[in-house]
Amino acid sequence: MTKLGKFEKYLIEEFFDDYRAGAMSQRTFTRRVAFITGSMAAASAAMLLVGCTPEEVPRSTDPMPTPSPSGTGAVTASAGPVPGAKSPLSVPEGAPGLVTETVRFPADGTDISAYLARPEAGTPGPAVLICHENRGLTPHIQDVARRFATAGYAALALDLLSREGGTAAMDRDAVPGALTAAGSQRHVSDFAAAFDYLQSQDFVDEGRIAMTGYCFGGGITWQAATELPGLKATAAFYGPSPDLEKVPAIKPAVFGVYAELDQRITGALPALRAALAATDVRHQLTVYPGVDHAFHNDTGQRYDEAQATAAWNDTLAWFTRYV
Repeated sequence: MTKLGKFEKYLIEEFFDDYRAGAMSQRTFTRRVAFITGSMAAASAAMLLVGCTPEEVPRSTDPMPTPSPSGTGAVTASAGPVPGAKSPLSVPEGAPGLVTETVRFPADGTDISAYLARPEAGTPGPAVLICHENRGLTPHIQDVARRFATAGYAALALDLLSREGGTAAMDRDAVPGALTAAGSQRHVSDFAAAFDYLQSQDFVDEGRIAMTGYCFGGGITWQAATELPGLKATAAFYGPSPDLEKVPAIKPAVFGVYAELDQRITGALPALRAALAATDVRHQLTVYPGVDHAFHNDTGQRYDEAQATAAWNDTLAWFTRYV
């Protein structure tokens, strides 16, 4: 089997945890791993490596799953509350005082689609780039963009699968594989183009741009922090750590959100803390007690209102301080 990259390994381990916890069926787990690894033989090997029994893995001769066009949610949400949203912070589409739209901007010879939410006043203010989870651009992430807009930010949530036709057009099990196949460098490059797009807008106060991301998107946010020096601040929610040798290159003020029970990610904190402590990088890494991976996503099973609200308020405070 081809050696798994950081994000491939991260996603397969995350899906294994969901499968073991009963939150994901064996069929879904197998499909997602197959799309990530590219073959049933590689999927079998990867599933054994993360802890599956031989009886749980597919045969190497089994056919690859066929993607079906069943997406996770449209790029532009319909008016009204967000399906499944439980957070008191949730902001429905069509909320007064906000402007929302789907925008497109050029990146590496193509156009990227993104969901933009901003205060209706239109006066120059701060902005934030948002990186979605491994599910792609979903109504939940659009909701997060509106929450930032309510707090005074122009929030731009990219669809990192724009080249593939967009999240909404894809089989949801194929989305994580498409994201990892595209490569993290493509995603960071798209955010660099999004940064330039925001800089050109008259409702953005030039230079006052932050970035945040969740799960997979937290990892992309960490990588962007090492490569996009124009960012003022970042907030990465329980994503894989950046390559430690790149930590000295970080220019923005970085905030890391971690879950106490998420040892697969939180367990890597000592090395990251040491790497950051050896630099002049402004940083804060906070572990929220009693919660697990993805505790901020109020449409998921691990949502915790108290700690999600605390992490949200801490993020806004960090951005207020540095953006």
